[in-house]
Amino acid sequence: MTISMYEASVAVFSARLKALSDILSAAEQNAVDRKIDPQVFLTSRLAPEMFALTRQVQIATDHAKGAPSRLAGREVPKYEDNEASFADLQARLTKTLELLASFLPAEFEGSDDRMIELKLGQREISMPGMQYLLHLAMPNFYFHVTTAYDILRHNGVPLSKAMFLGNR
Repeated sequence: MTISMYEASVAVFSARLKALSDILSAAEQNAVDRKIDPQVFLTSRLAPEMFALTRQVQIATDHAKGAPSRLAGREVPKYEDNEASFADLQARLTKTLELLASFLPAEFEGSDDRMIELKLGQREISMPGMQYLLHLAMPNFYFHVTTAYDILRHNGVPLSKAMFLGNR
């Protein structure tokens, strides 16, 4: 049995973003329950040089919209990165999930070998789609989703592995 590039990208990004949405909802409710200003969670980070929760979610959605767009030969949508509340982050997740729902499996035919070209900092790189998805896009996506989860868990939000996996 083979797995399609569509299933390996769109389906995975969608499932994890839905789980991230549930995690953010739990965090927002936890802030209310504990009478904590939501900005405490939104601006929290695991280490001084790491990005805060809001930026982690932004970058996760950037990978979730960017990878399938590149693989399907579409232009990558640009977002403003101006989210300042849980509601703003939920709206960004919803917008990304709607984009993912617009992809068709046929758009990914041949994308495993399609050369993906992008700029990373000052370097320009080029790699086949399969390599890009499995060795750059997915690891980065999971890093930022996991870091968002970890920031909230570190701040006492009662989250579980099942929530991360979307098995709430």
